[in-house]
Amino acid sequence: MADRQALGEIVTVLETYFDGLHHSDTGRLGRVFHPAAHYVTVSDGTFLHRDMKTYFEVVEHRPSPASRGEVRADEIVSIEFAGPVTARALVRCAIGTRRFIDLLTLIRLDGQWRIISKVFHFSEGEG
Repeated sequence: MADRQALGEIVTVLETYFDGLHHSDTGRLGRVFHPAAHYVTVSDGTFLHRDMKTYFEVVEHRPSPASRGEVRADEIVSIEFAGPVTARALVRCAIGTRRFIDLLTLIRLDGQWRIISKVFHFSEGEG
């Protein structure tokens, strides 16, 4: 359902997302997340929902994986299109000892792909 251009644009968004996480850079993350995006998990058994302002405050106050010399472990597992302006990406990444599986829903609005929701699971573990 998608063309190569759309796929390439989403890959670029995801690479910026990974860079933003690795460097705790909310400027980069702000370019890929829609301002109304949702951040959701229940990995530890409790429901956690953040808006982007709250999520970015957390990111800004944590030491970046880059500053701690962490090796990047990010991967795009899959990208699926629901239509020409809606997609979902399954990605993996790591911060510290946490291993994340993120389900990122993207929308194309005003000629730009943006993440509108991040629903994720994390587990603890080295390597």
